Amino acid sequence: MIWDNSGGSIFSDLFILVMFMWITGMFSEVELLRDVAVLAENLDRNGLVSQRFIMTRLLEDLLKEKANKDLGYFLAVTSLKSIGNGKLQDESGNVFFPVAFKCRTFMPFRGEVLEGVVHHIYRFGVFLQCGPVKYAFLSFRKMPNYSYIPGENPTFVNDQLAKIENGVVVRFMVLGVRWIEKRGEIMKRDFVMLASLEGESLGPISLSGTDEIDL
Repeated sequence: MIWDNSGGSIFSDLFILVMFMWITGMFSEVELLRDVAVLAENLDRNGLVSQRFIMTRLLEDLLKEKANKDLGYFLAVTSLKSIGNGKLQDESGNVFFPVAFKCRTFMPFRGEVLEGVVHHIYRFGVFLQCGPVKYAFLSFRKMPNYSYIPGENPTFVNDQLAKIENGVVVRFMVLGVRWIEKRGEIMKRDFVMLASLEGESLGPISLSGTDEIDL
């Protein structure tokens, strides 16, 4: 059991970029500081709480937060750096523990070449999912030499008979990225992308696939 509820520290309701960011393409590893709330009733009689409990709450918070405009999607906590002393907040009865940790993130950028799985096809284009990004729109105007073939299972076909249909993995270039944040009963935080097949080695690369990112 660890960490009592005495002592002072600097607290924030936001994610804070503390030290550094390693960027390798669309993936980053960042060091963050997060305040994790623990109900006072979950402390033992000595005012202590286990590391496992705090880590569980941290992961729940990240899952709920999902993404950040500046950092991208939170994929995984890769290491725990430190957990500071807890501070009791009288208004809520919660005890807040400052937690420093490393987290792997995914942030799409304009000009990158990515892969996504087709999940909706329309006459005006297709929607792909690329990892946590559910909507990457590929307009028919950005699909040179492809023609739309309507039917029960609509497809786009090019001069070499390459097909873009539901379930196909498509390699594309990112034309643009937009952050969407909507407040309501359920907070929605997501990125959407515009895609293009104008370039070398872009287009369908398999008949079926998964939307999972290779981490």
